[in-house]
Amino acid sequence: MKDAAMVSKPETLSDLRNFSGSLAQRVYQALREAIFSMAYPPGSVLQKAVICDQLGVSRHPVSEAIARLAAEGLVDVIPQSATKVSSFSLDEIREAMFLREALELAAVGQVACHHTDEQFTQLSRNVRLQGLLADDNDRDGFFKADEEFHALIMEFTGYPKVSSVAATVSLQLKRARLLILPEPGRPAESVGEHIAILDAIRSRDPDQAKARMRLHLGQLINRIEPLEEQHPELFRP
Repeated sequence: MKDAAMVSKPETLSDLRNFSGSLAQRVYQALREAIFSMAYPPGSVLQKAVICDQLGVSRHPVSEAIARLAAEGLVDVIPQSATKVSSFSLDEIREAMFLREALELAAVGQVACHHTDEQFTQLSRNVRLQGLLADDNDRDGFFKADEEFHALIMEFTGYPKVSSVAATVSLQLKRARLLILPEPGRPAESVGEHIAILDAIRSRDPDQAKARMRLHLGQLINRIEPLEEQHPELFRP
């Protein structure tokens, strides 16, 4: 990560057979995975020809995938120049955190009031799984289970568009969050915070559920903000 304009290493891309969907969709997923895993760190130059050679595809699905990543703010396309993985912006991260908190507080309040027994069971099972994964120091597994917990709350609002809006809002947060993993002791703390949220949902107490969700989400931005000083090469000046 020493050179902010480094050329990406295409060998880090996963085999397209690991993904589903159209060819362009699979190329998109492979590139997105490389960006989130920091195999393609901010500032990396994406060379279409090299990506085409490695994945064994034509330029069209690669161009389509890159256009989608650009729309999500994950890459910057500079006409007649280069395509680079976008650098982090602390202002954008704070804005994303603001939007995510607004969505999640509204969602958890709704779920606290109107959840079904089956929905509560799914949330409870998820939190128990998180505990097991945290005990096993399974970082990747815990991260996925953690994300699923929040996604389930969004889904259980009953509003189909809420989940997709929340996922879009959280893209930059997710990418920044991966920089601070692993966090010693944090998974166990997070499980405790999720249990507190779950208890408020069980009690059908929307105000308590919102308060506990706000406390939980506040832990994230406190850990992300120091990254600008720790990794200035990954952030916009």
